[in-house]
Amino acid sequence: MSATTTSTERTLPLVAIAGNPNTGKTTVFNRLTGSNLKVGNYPGITVERHSGKLVLGPGRTAEILDIPGAYSLSARSREEEIAIQAIAGLPPHEKPDVVVLVVDATQLARNLYLVLQVLELGLPVVVALNMCDLLEKRGLTIDTDVLRAELGVPVVRVSALRDDDFAVLRTTIEDVLARPELALPGARWVPSTMLLQEDLVAVERALPATWRSAGSSVPAVDDSTRTRALALWALLSIDEHDELGDVPAELRASVLGRRALAAKSGRQIDAEVIAGRYGWIDARIARFVRERPQARGFSERIDGVLLNPWAGFPIFLLVMGVVFQSLFSWADPMIQFIEARFADLGSWTASVLPNGLVQDFVENALIAGVGSVIVFLPQILLLFLFIGVMEDSGYMARLACLMDRLMRALGLHGRAFVPMLSGYACAVPAILATRTMERQRDRVLTMMVIPLMSCSARLPVYGLVIAALFPAATVWGFLPAQGLLMVAMYLFSTLMALGAAAVLSRTLFKAQSVPLIQELPPYRMPHWPSVLRMMWQRSHAFLVGAGTVILACTVVLWALLSFPKRAEITERYDAQRAELQRTVQDPAQLEERIAVLDAAQSSEALRASWGGALGRAIEPTIEPLGFDWKIGVGLVGAFAAREVFVSTMGVVYGAGKDADEESQTLRALIREETRADGKPVYTPLVGLSLMVFFALACQCMSTLAAVYRETKSWRWPLFLFVYMTALAWIASFVVYQGGKLLGFG
Repeated sequence: MSATTTSTERTLPLVAIAGNPNTGKTTVFNRLTGSNLKVGNYPGITVERHSGKLVLGPGRTAEILDIPGAYSLSARSREEEIAIQAIAGLPPHEKPDVVVLVVDATQLARNLYLVLQVLELGLPVVVALNMCDLLEKRGLTIDTDVLRAELGVPVVRVSALRDDDFAVLRTTIEDVLARPELALPGARWVPSTMLLQEDLVAVERALPATWRSAGSSVPAVDDSTRTRALALWALLSIDEHDELGDVPAELRASVLGRRALAAKSGRQIDAEVIAGRYGWIDARIARFVRERPQARGFSERIDGVLLNPWAGFPIFLLVMGVVFQSLFSWADPMIQFIEARFADLGSWTASVLPNGLVQDFVENALIAGVGSVIVFLPQILLLFLFIGVMEDSGYMARLACLMDRLMRALGLHGRAFVPMLSGYACAVPAILATRTMERQRDRVLTMMVIPLMSCSARLPVYGLVIAALFPAATVWGFLPAQGLLMVAMYLFSTLMALGAAAVLSRTLFKAQSVPLIQELPPYRMPHWPSVLRMMWQRSHAFLVGAGTVILACTVVLWALLSFPKRAEITERYDAQRAELQRTVQDPAQLEERIAVLDAAQSSEALRASWGGALGRAIEPTIEPLGFDWKIGVGLVGAFAAREVFVSTMGVVYGAGKDADEESQTLRALIREETRADGKPVYTPLVGLSLMVFFALACQCMSTLAAVYRETKSWRWPLFLFVYMTALAWIASFVVYQGGKLLGFG
């Protein structure tokens, strides 16, 4: 929260759309703006800022801003902080000329809490009563005339199914912009206790002067009304564990002082304010809400099953199984198609460009780099399709409630389970999925543990090591040992992720426990335009934000593994190819022997590259883990993507860059590699140490790029890389050295 204002000239009136989550606020925003949508981020943070043009009458337009959903203006999350800043017009945000509050008509009492807070600011308000078409099904009727009289502001019924409702809403907004006095609240809650009033007076003195002025755009509202409302906000929002930005030091000290004073006398300021506002609502709600007796509704009957622990968890696991299967299997054909097309494009460039540096750069850096970005899109689109459907249908709210107790024991949010489970397929879309959580602390903590889940990119590494170093035996006569080892690696990574979450939540991410406040909206069909728009926005954000970082890292890794070029190596192998062409007459035999030469040249060139030098440089560091410099080169190459470790080892051992985990040649070369004393380089203990390292290390530049995209800071990707690498080294050290002490070396 900065007290420094940014002066800008606004040519169009500003309309802010606000409301609780799951009230249909985004649908109202989309219906009002049509396709005139601009997406960006609020200054300094990753909360998305949606704005557009609202067409009013002939030649009249307004700018419309979609405020992040918030249950209140008590800033317990970055979204709620943005909500109070944008609605109140705190610097550097512009003050709106009118606030349209979207209210869920089926959850009116809960939604009126936010309405009351905005009314306290004295701003022109229009209440859009949404989901009115569900009232009869819920046995609920609302007298909008009485509600309008109680609030003192216009109340308009809206439904996504009726265009006429939005025409009335546009007309009402236009009338209020022309005559703001039509929408100034006539009633608001006023603190009644003497002690609370003393708290407010003390905090009001500490408010920055730039916050206090109501401004000329809000007529008939004195500055004392706004000042009192902002003081209330500060008392409820500022504490020792808040996530607020740049709050003025004087204001923070004043609030913490009043809180400490209240605590000494046994008072709870939060409870006093919340009870006072709800008391105001409870005293009036019976005047405009009428409910008739009825049997349990459709949503309540379904909740009886989905929220039941005995039935809800199996159903949840079934749903997550479908999501998991889609990310693993359904996306695979499109992933393979993308990889094949980029491989074809690379082959085509190799055929049209002359051999040399330019051809190598275009094929293996630019095209491979772009392909490594595009290949994530199938999984990202599928994951956000499922998330959008679960959000819009109302199931995500139930899921958060179902998982909250288990996840909270680990210091995580109930909504963290979906991104963490998605991490089994790929960490990149899973990290993007953390945006469904409200608090920045919860989002970042979840990002820090998602990469510990064994993603699909680790499977080729596990497959190669297990097949090459562990015999195809059985346990108890019928269980395959190799399969059990694969399952054990998944179980190991899951336990490490949960353990890391428990530790980080109690140390670096230690914060006051915030109870899950979650509306259970009625079940409804997803609004497909909103779901598709969200899928496009998330994928576009990934391509623009993380994609540029991934491409840059790909080019750097290509340079590490390609330079310096040794002319003597090229000349020597060119001479051997020329000799083969002179002496070998059989075309098939000639092609086979040249392929062997190509693989040998690639292996020697890689060993002579900067990447090879780096692998030898880190050998003393990784030797205690049982690794040699060749594995070090593989670790360097694997930073492009974990599965690249396999093809890099194929080049190192001369099996060819196209070698995969199924390559019998590569398996045999690894199995038969010996040291100078004749002992094997790779033993089952080395293989186990290597798999443990890959299970825990952050060998993935795409994951780091995604974290940077979501946090807008290199601090968290750097922390993620350092802590995961350190954890991997320690765990591998314990496995290898402990195994040697036990005689397994």
